[in-house]
Amino acid sequence: MNFITSDLIKSVSDFGDLTEIQDSAYNIREDGKCAARKSTENIKIENKTDNPGIVITVKPGTKGEKVYIPACVTHGSFDDLVYNDFIIGEGADVTVIAGCGVHTADDGLAGHNGIHRFTLEKDAKVVYVEKHLGTGKGKGIKKIDPVTDIILKENSSLTMDTIQLGGVDVSTRKTYAVLEKDAKLLVRERIMTDGVEKARTDFDVILKGEGSGADLVSRSVARGNSHQEFYSKIVGRVRCTGHSECDAILAENGTVTASPSLEASHVDAELIHEAAIGKIAGEQILKLRTLGLTEEEAEQKIIDGFLQ
Repeated sequence: MNFITSDLIKSVSDFGDLTEIQDSAYNIREDGKCAARKSTENIKIENKTDNPGIVITVKPGTKGEKVYIPACVTHGSFDDLVYNDFIIGEGADVTVIAGCGVHTADDGLAGHNGIHRFTLEKDAKVVYVEKHLGTGKGKGIKKIDPVTDIILKENSSLTMDTIQLGGVDVSTRKTYAVLEKDAKLLVRERIMTDGVEKARTDFDVILKGEGSGADLVSRSVARGNSHQEFYSKIVGRVRCTGHSECDAILAENGTVTASPSLEASHVDAELIHEAAIGKIAGEQILKLRTLGLTEEEAEQKIIDGFLQ
């Protein structure tokens, strides 16, 4: 791994070098190629045969293990595309850490398009952590377009914690999910944009099985002249519960569009959506300024707390 990859991985995946994750499974992708890989007794990582990418297979009953799959693009004029499939065995309970960083020091586009497909078998549980970051002073566009395709079988659950840390010029984040009986999907998304950056979120969730439930929450801050779009669609076909929420803070000339939608075709489908967009309340800033903070420091403190 080169030094740019090492710095990006530290920011998006919370480890400094491979010695810190030596007991875990991992696959490090650098500029479209595998830079390092390790499987464990319970988590196997193999190359796909039909597309660029990997297949991660977790044995049934595996508990408490982690798998790291960060991907980095370290220069412009490279637009990476990868397909990663996750097969999570019955009763397994694992954490997947899938950070992505793009860097350019020139005028070329640096892009990463990660298509992640999750299949969780009965009673399986996954915590999926995904951080995105763009770095570099080049004029080239930094682009990250993740797609997450999810099938949750009976009584399985997926918790997604997704964060866009900053520096990404253009991002389209798509999540599709189908939930079977008693399956649960929990999403917590946090996005920061600045300058002229653009970010779009699309959720499309089908509650197919009795007792299934989804809770989608997006918190975002649009600063500078940036623009964000939030779209969510929850379809309830049976007795189920669904909730989507978009909370956004505007600063300077930032703009946000929120379009949540619900579709119920069963009398016992309980679906709710919420959306709130506005600036930071003046009394919040005033309160922090009485504690000795400048207006800029107070605003940043509020934003940091909001995105936690």
